[in-house]
Amino acid sequence: MSVVSLKERSVDRQEPVPVTPSPIESGPVEGVMLRARAAQRDFAHVDQATADAAVRALAWALYQPDHARELAELAVADTGLGNVADKVRKKQRKTFGTLRDLLRSPSVGVIERDEAKGLVKYAKPMGVIGAVTPSTNPGATPVNKAMMAVKGRNAIVIAPSPLGYRTTSRIVDLMREELGKIGLPQDLVQILPSPVTKDSTEALMKACDLVVVTGSQDNVRRAYSSGTPAIGVGAGNVPVIIDETADLDAAAERICESKIFDNATSCSSENAVVIVDAVYDQAIAALERAGAYLCTPEEKQRVVDRLWVKGKLSRDLIARDADILAKAFELPKEAESKKFFLVEETGVGKAYPLSGEKLALVLTVYRASDFKAAKARVDEILNHQGKGHSCGLHTKNMDRARELAEDLEVVRVLVNFAHTFGNGGGFNSGLGFTLSMGCGSWQKNSISENLSYRHMLNITHLVTPIPEDKPTELELFGPHWKRIGHEEAAR
Repeated sequence: MSVVSLKERSVDRQEPVPVTPSPIESGPVEGVMLRARAAQRDFAHVDQATADAAVRALAWALYQPDHARELAELAVADTGLGNVADKVRKKQRKTFGTLRDLLRSPSVGVIERDEAKGLVKYAKPMGVIGAVTPSTNPGATPVNKAMMAVKGRNAIVIAPSPLGYRTTSRIVDLMREELGKIGLPQDLVQILPSPVTKDSTEALMKACDLVVVTGSQDNVRRAYSSGTPAIGVGAGNVPVIIDETADLDAAAERICESKIFDNATSCSSENAVVIVDAVYDQAIAALERAGAYLCTPEEKQRVVDRLWVKGKLSRDLIARDADILAKAFELPKEAESKKFFLVEETGVGKAYPLSGEKLALVLTVYRASDFKAAKARVDEILNHQGKGHSCGLHTKNMDRARELAEDLEVVRVLVNFAHTFGNGGGFNSGLGFTLSMGCGSWQKNSISENLSYRHMLNITHLVTPIPEDKPTELELFGPHWKRIGHEEAAR
C-alpha cells in the first residue's frame, strides 16, 4: 500500500467518533495536547491498512540497526544503566515481536463477531494516550507504547524519565520522521517539553484520555489519582525455583542468560533462586559453570553494605557491568571475569535487603528442604516485594507448575524459561510482547496481564435479538432449595 496523505486516502465508513477533550491546564502541556488532538482527529477514521502502515513506520524508526545502536549508546551514556549490546538486542527484539503481534490483530471497525450471542464488536480510538516511561528503557518503551497507541488510531504524548530524556527525544524525532515519510501526521507522537517535571507530568495525566505508566510506583499512584483512566504496572522481584527433577545445566544457562541481560535492568530479571536441598550443591555448581561467582559470608556483607546506601540502592552500582561490581565489592580477581554473583540468604523482609529487587547482577540464593518449602519461600518473597508480578520454575514435573499457578498470587508463572525473555512476550512464549506487565489488584494495578493495544481501545457492542435463553427457577435455585428443604425442591 502506498500511503500519501490523509486527505487523499479513503477512510473507513463508520461514523466519526467524537472525542471529548479533557481540560488542559495552562503551561507546557497545552500546546502539545492541542497538536495531539488535531492529529488524532485526522487519524481517528483511517482504515486498517493505514493504521498498520503507521505502526510499521514507528517500528522501523527503532528497529533499523543504525538507529537501534545510536539510541542504545545514547541511553547508556546518559543513564549509566545497562549495556549497549543488550539494549540493541532488546530494542530490535521487542519491536519486532510487538510488530508481529499488532499486524496479526484487528483494531479498526468490526474486530469480533459472536453470532450465537448476537454481538458484534467495533473498535474505536480513545483519543490521546499519556505515556510515562522509565530511565531503564528510554528508547524501547516509548516505541512499544506508541505502536500500541497508534494501532488503535490514538495519538500519544510521552513523559519520559528526566535521566533518559535525550534518548526518548531522539526516538520521538525518528518516529515523527517515519510518519512524515508516509504522509501521516507527525503530531501523533510527541514528547513533553524539557524539563519534564512532576507538575507537567501531572498536567498531562489530567489532560489526556488514558494514562499508561511504566516506572516508579510514585508515578503509578499519581496516575491513578489523576481523575483520568489509568493503567499502571507493578514492581518486579522475580523468584524462581529449581527442583530435583530439573535439567540443572539447562536451568543454570537460562537463569544466567536472563539475569545478565542488560545488566539486570528488567523487572522480569530473576532476583532470587530457591533450590531444593536434594540438588542444592549440584545446582550451585551448574550456576558456577554458567558464569556465576559464589560469594563467601564475608563478601556477602560487603555486597549488602555497598549495594545499599542508607537503605536505598546505590545509583553507582545498579545495572553496572560485572567487573565494576566485583571491584566495588572487593571480590577476588577471578570474580572480575564472572557474569553475575550468587549470595546465599536465609531470611526475607526489610531486615534482609537481598530478598528484594536489586536491579544488579546479584542473585540471592535460598536453600529449601523440598518443593513444598520452596513454594512457601517464594510466596514469602513475593509478599515482601513483587506480589502479583511473576515467578518461575525449572522442573520436569508439570503438576508442580500447575500447583504454583493455582496457589500463588502472581499474574505469570513461567516454566523452564529464561524469565526475562518469556515474561514480556517471546517467540517461544504465548504471552504478548510488551514492556509493561500488569500485576493485578495485588499491586493495585488495573490489569492482570501484559499491556497491549486492546487496552487502548474503546469498544462499541452491536446487540441483536437471539433465541430466548431463560432457564427455569428449578434449574437455577434447585441446589439451594434442596439444602434448605424448600418445598419447591420436591416437585
